[in-house]
Amino acid sequence: MARRNRVAPSGDLIETPHRGSLMGNRGVLHNHGGEIVRRAQVRRWITCELEFRGRHRPVMAPGRYTELFFLDEAVALAAGHRPCAECRRADYLRYRALWSTEDSPSADTMDRVLDAERSLHNGRRRTTVMTNPPHGSFITFQDDHWLVAEDRIHRWTPAGYADPRPLPDGPMNVLTPPSTVAILAAGYTPRLALP
Repeated sequence: MARRNRVAPSGDLIETPHRGSLMGNRGVLHNHGGEIVRRAQVRRWITCELEFRGRHRPVMAPGRYTELFFLDEAVALAAGHRPCAECRRADYLRYRALWSTEDSPSADTMDRVLDAERSLHNGRRRTTVMTNPPHGSFITFQDDHWLVAEDRIHRWTPAGYADPRPLPDGPMNVLTPPSTVAILAAGYTPRLALP
């Protein structure tokens, strides 16, 4: 059964049968009938492994956090999530070490900044204009979301990436939050679901 708990690079929640390679949460987003009723409940948006220490839970259990799914880590980062400090400890520590504003920032510090950077303006995500966005970031181009991977871009679809083409010349609208763009530029390599 398809649920509206798949995350697009914009952070929007969509309904699709495609599950993804990572999960995460933003708090309790669904009602007792399993319908999504809010975009987020908490400031801490994290990205988790699909399996960790044999833990199992029913998806969208009443009163429990809403399980969200991502095609890959680049989508999660573009949406404004960060690695979980428990199940993705090594990735979390690497992400935190590359955070540019201070040495060893707390999770709360990073979450406050990411919350502001992923906020909506007139119902849409803000973008940052830049030339040569780093590997693993997302741009908006021709009304779609495109993954930047080396010197190419790949159009995101719920089923995977399509239509690879050369990276456009000139300034681009980068969807990935600025703090995460700086982390990617500093050498953080996200897990990608490229064919």
